[in-house]
Amino acid sequence: MLKTVAFYTLGCKLNFSETSTIARQLENEGLVKTDFQQGADIYVINTCSVTENADKKCIKVVKEAHKYNPYARVVIIGCYAQLKPEEIINIKGVDMVLGAAEKFNLASHLSLLSKSEKPIMLNNPIKEINTFVPGFSAGDRTRSFMKIQDGCDYFCTFCTIPLARGKSRSQTIENTIKSAIEVAKTGVKEVVLTGVNIGDFGVETNERFLDLIKKLDDIEGISRFRISSIEPNLLTDEIITFVSKSKKFVPHFHIPLQSGSDEILLKMRRKYKSELYKNRIEFIKKLMPHCCIGVDVIVGFPGEDDFLFNSTYNFIKSLDVSYLHVFPYSERPNTGAIKLQGKVNESTKNKRVKILRELSEKKRHNFYTENLGKEFTVLYEAEHSNNIMHGFTENYIKVETIYDPLLVNELVKVKLLEINSNMNVVALELSTCLHI
Repeated sequence: MLKTVAFYTLGCKLNFSETSTIARQLENEGLVKTDFQQGADIYVINTCSVTENADKKCIKVVKEAHKYNPYARVVIIGCYAQLKPEEIINIKGVDMVLGAAEKFNLASHLSLLSKSEKPIMLNNPIKEINTFVPGFSAGDRTRSFMKIQDGCDYFCTFCTIPLARGKSRSQTIENTIKSAIEVAKTGVKEVVLTGVNIGDFGVETNERFLDLIKKLDDIEGISRFRISSIEPNLLTDEIITFVSKSKKFVPHFHIPLQSGSDEILLKMRRKYKSELYKNRIEFIKKLMPHCCIGVDVIVGFPGEDDFLFNSTYNFIKSLDVSYLHVFPYSERPNTGAIKLQGKVNESTKNKRVKILRELSEKKRHNFYTENLGKEFTVLYEAEHSNNIMHGFTENYIKVETIYDPLLVNELVKVKLLEINSNMNVVALELSTCLHI
């Protein structure tokens, strides 16, 4: 009899949201969620397949699961499961592979898992998947990742997400508000809106992302909303202006750039040029000088020579942004970039990654420094180590303080004092409002 279940999530915030949703479904069926190291009866591994390393990590986690319980049943879900089910089903120790739609029906497949001695693969073609399944993370953080959108219609030449998740889709604003109300009941103070391409919200229902966030701004019981990654061509002046005046939406944007070279952006099949991106950054900073802005960058894309990489470096250096997420280009099957000429060797990619990550550290340090002496509100999280806990200001500055259980999931008014050796900020507590 299968009684306990443990989860491991690879990849993005959207995956964390979906893992938590599936966990609640299984708990409703009577299973008890347990820690990975406790030797569960069932292990559910939610996979990513953005890079080759994500695939390798999946194999490693399967081995780890069987180390804790050699007799455990292992279920693989997520993007890797949709893209390469035949490959996964042959991994030693895998008992079930569920594609993009079937992962949300795992609870109904438990009987199959109990009875079958052979691996089970349930995977429909991605073009047949057109339903949106809402979800949110709960129970493990002071923030909740709330899924508002899934899929993507863009087909950038480096990306497998449309093949793994299907076309862009979402539920109505009315139903999304209902989901937010459910999240509010869990007691979290901050909600992060997640999806594959959240700025495309409402593409099927003729509604707009702007209209959604205006409605969310009036939700009771949630103190903060944070927008996760949003495409620069979909981040309109109206959205930026609304956030600058909002009661609950915080001054923090994560805006994928991928390259500062228009030549590379064209090869990537991105829907903007560097000038549009620059204009977005300047408009944000004009309205919200203290706003945190994160940037995604891919280095080593086919055709990126030294000149084009330097163009990206100099472009980002000139922007008033706060940090970078830097990725080496990873060749993925069935994507357009595979056919492009001018492949960049791994050594060159690694050097460019290092250069941009060093730039990121400088940008983050400068951003933190600019905000020292100012007052913000920190939301402290439950996780702690060596008697130290952390929290984030509304503009995503990481603040460090001595662990105090009374501060967990509390909004605390602080004055930022100094940057310590861990690249966190030490702050003076001004006031707090305890919620019992």
